[in-house]
Amino acid sequence: MLQPARRSLRENLRVVGVSLAAAILVRAYFLQPFIIDGVSMQNTVQNDERLLVAKLPPRYVPLHYGELVVFQPPIPGYQGDYIKRVIATGGQTVSMVDGQVYVDGRKMPQPYLVHHGESTEDKDSIAPVKVPAGDIFVLGDHRDDSDDSRMFGPVALSEVKGVAFWAYWPFSQFGPL
Repeated sequence: MLQPARRSLRENLRVVGVSLAAAILVRAYFLQPFIIDGVSMQNTVQNDERLLVAKLPPRYVPLHYGELVVFQPPIPGYQGDYIKRVIATGGQTVSMVDGQVYVDGRKMPQPYLVHHGESTEDKDSIAPVKVPAGDIFVLGDHRDDSDDSRMFGPVALSEVKGVAFWAYWPFSQFGPL
């Protein structure tokens, strides 16, 4: 009678061990949780919201306009991560006129801005910037409260840690981004 109990215990330990190993591998190579710290991406994501980030190297999976990326900003001495929206990729030219974004001369839709598609506080204009190959140009959705490529320039793809794709906390925000 002890034999089936031992077999059952061994089987349960094996299942727990395999599950734990799989979770560690997924966390190490594929997914990373990320906690929003700040208001620069409102109303898309809020302060203290929790997201899942796909750790896919941009050299294998190209980034596109509108995706949310987590990266190490090119700010000397800064050790945290930022989350911002991809506006332009290597080889594209980005500019702003009165808060409106243009990529390669085409006005881009911005429905995600904090003021329902309009950035009432941000009337910035920036001269055209050609994004170097291997870099991206990023902006926050709450433009009047965001440190982004307007301040620190393009971000090297090597500094991108992943693409945010799912909100999981608070549960009222649960779902795709």
